[in-house]
Amino acid sequence: MIDPILREAESKMGKSVDHFGGELATIRTGRANPALIDRIMVPYYGTPTPLNQLAQISAPEPRLLVVQVYDKSQIGAVEKALRAGEQGLNPANDGQVIRVPIPPLTEERRREYVKLVRQKAEEARVAIRNVRRDELHRIEHM
Repeated sequence: MIDPILREAESKMGKSVDHFGGELATIRTGRANPALIDRIMVPYYGTPTPLNQLAQISAPEPRLLVVQVYDKSQIGAVEKALRAGEQGLNPANDGQVIRVPIPPLTEERRREYVKLVRQKAEEARVAIRNVRRDELHRIEHM
């Protein structure tokens, strides 16, 4: 009787933890990680589309990302979206691929990221607390 509620609560909490992990992957560290830019939205024929659906993103070197756009006519739009992103990246376009060097983190930027991680962690904690509260409420009203 309570087992389905517990399984559902565990599933919801797991989703919250997975979402938090995905959020952490988008925060820049000192190394190049394709997850840093794969969620950047690019205007693709008028429709905002995530970069990972328009291009292959790889990290051949520790401080370099290479973006191979499937539709070469969209290289300019992808480059513009990367420049406009909040990571402060400076992509270089050679006509075939876009190279995105990852600059080293400044101390100020590190402090901003620490605040951001704390905020995301608190959001995840709140989501888990809400799931626990809702499921306990369901159990009490059985």
